[in-house]
Amino acid sequence: MNIDWQCIYSTQYDHIAEIVKAVLQDNGIKCFSLSKKDSAYLFGEIELYVEPDDVLKAKQIIKKEDFE
Repeated sequence: MNIDWQCIYSTQYDHIAEIVKAVLQDNGIKCFSLSKKDSAYLFGEIELYVEPDDVLKAKQIIKKEDFE
């Protein structure tokens, strides 16, 4: 079965991405991060992806926790 994971959050800060990921997982949401940073120059973003069924719940959690 192929799941089309959806990007629900991105940040340039590794530590923020890990905190958001941990909060989502603590709330029962499967989540993975994908770093699009250039390791030579340290610019780019880390994106967090969730399953389509969890998009709304994940966005609500992120908004509630005010990670922005």
